[in-house]
Amino acid sequence: MLVMSVAVAIFIFSFALTWGLRVYALKNNVIDVPNQRSSHSVPTPRGGGVAIVVAFLVGIFVLSATGTVTLSQTLSLFVAGLVTAVVGFLDDHGHIAARWRLLMHFFAAAAGLFFLGQFPTIDIFGYPFSAGWAGMIFGLVYLAWMLNLYNFMDGINGLASMEAIFFALASCLVIAFAIPNAIETSQLAILSLLGCAALGFIFWNFPKAKIFMGDAGSGFLGITIGLIVLHVALLNSKLFLAEICLLGVFIVDATVTLLRRLIGGKKAYEAHASHTYQILARKYASHKPVTIGALVINVLWLLPFAVIISSGKVTGVVGILIAWLPLVVAAYRNGAGVRDKNQ
Repeated sequence: MLVMSVAVAIFIFSFALTWGLRVYALKNNVIDVPNQRSSHSVPTPRGGGVAIVVAFLVGIFVLSATGTVTLSQTLSLFVAGLVTAVVGFLDDHGHIAARWRLLMHFFAAAAGLFFLGQFPTIDIFGYPFSAGWAGMIFGLVYLAWMLNLYNFMDGINGLASMEAIFFALASCLVIAFAIPNAIETSQLAILSLLGCAALGFIFWNFPKAKIFMGDAGSGFLGITIGLIVLHVALLNSKLFLAEICLLGVFIVDATVTLLRRLIGGKKAYEAHASHTYQILARKYASHKPVTIGALVINVLWLLPFAVIISSGKVTGVVGILIAWLPLVVAAYRNGAGVRDKNQ
């Protein structure tokens, strides 16, 4: 009952704060003006993702104070998320060199892993694999990539916040299939906060965007979701790959796009509009069908695979290969990483 009450309060707080940030942005000319790489055509206030950041961090502080969430969980998510959000906020309001942003991203990832205390054991073809310090090094790269790919994927109305809401709700179901008495786990409380914080924002961002999320919000969601995957995976070795399976739309699109651009001789940090979701938004001349389409794929395709992975009916590696293969093919055939806005 306590968690539910806090989650509802966080939803209301996030909704109201997003409205307040929109008023602030309009008064202070914090506006995203369309350019040749943009997927929008109308100048729109930005920075609304700060509402997600503040709402989630307040919520987890409250749950920590009541003993629902442990101190180590709180510090892991709070410190990493706050550092990432501050860097994104400063970049939204000015410009931070890419090398310094990346350095701070790795620092945030290191802080999250430090307070987490360990990299979780992963089920590989039915055998629990503990990577030790090698896992922590992998974790740094994994979290930095999750942070940045979420930034890359925040380019059309509702997509980034929809993914966070879906991840939060779907993860609860995935955990329930793997853990007896899952309702008692602190991870479910954390997921409820994430979902409600993002839900308060999406009303202002979809189907028509009245305010954009900005790097502060998208980067925060990326590293927070990446860390929550690790927190959840500590419950059961099958859960890491089950959780990663849920994020297939984002991971596949961002990774295929980056690899094809690198192979084509493009610079990784160079601005572009050649992600699959951007290409499809131009094709259909609308953001709405692309965001809804991604949700349908998540619910009808990726979630069932994640559930059967968590329940042990198929090993995680095989499940992900089957689930993600059509996404890779779709990204490739639609020209991800190759078909830019002017092509």
